[in-house]
Amino acid sequence: MARTILGRLGQLMRANVNALIDSAEDPEKMLDQLVRDFTSSITEAEAAVAQSIGNLRMLEDDHEEATRAAGEWGSKAAAAAGRADQLRADGDATEAERFEQLAKIALRKQIAFEQQGETFGGQIAQQTEMVDKLKDGLDKIRVKREELVSRRNELVSRAKMAEAQSRVQEAVRSVSVLDPTTDLGRFEERVRREEARVRGMEEVAASSLDAQFDELDELGDDLEVERRLQALREGGGA
Repeated sequence: MARTILGRLGQLMRANVNALIDSAEDPEKMLDQLVRDFTSSITEAEAAVAQSIGNLRMLEDDHEEATRAAGEWGSKAAAAAGRADQLRADGDATEAERFEQLAKIALRKQIAFEQQGETFGGQIAQQTEMVDKLKDGLDKIRVKREELVSRRNELVSRAKMAEAQSRVQEAVRSVSVLDPTTDLGRFEERVRREEARVRGMEEVAASSLDAQFDELDELGDDLEVERRLQALREGGGA
């Protein structure tokens, strides 16, 4: 399991995110999937690290137990050999031989446990290397996931900003095509024509009043002429 996780971590670490973004139809969905893949791999790696550490601790316990047992059997072998020497010195060859056999059995046990200890020592070294690699890979993929999340948020923000800017530019182009100032210009022209018409009507009305007053002036002049003519007549008759 640990080696499989290491392989997956390596594939993710080597993934060319830029190339994936360029080839994706929907970069945001692709980035979200990558984040999910990283998160899932981190979870699996954490479980693998925990399991590997647990296995390492068991091996360490077994190594410690084998070392302790080898020491105990070594002590038993030394005691049996010492007893055999003492019995042999006392002339009891039979008992001396029995204790010597016990010493040999203890020595074989000691050797077996020492061999177990050496085996466990090699396994501990391998397991420690595996744990260190998993921890290192886990740390790296955590950092890369954070970088990916940050990159994803930045790209999504930039994409939304670009989309908003595109909508603004489309609106500006639409306004430019429609050009509402043209309609305002036509409306202004209508207003000017209406203002001119009103001024014309005012001038017409003013000229009509002037004519009427002119008629009144002319009528006054005629009356003055008639009055003076009458005065001349009356004066001539006198």
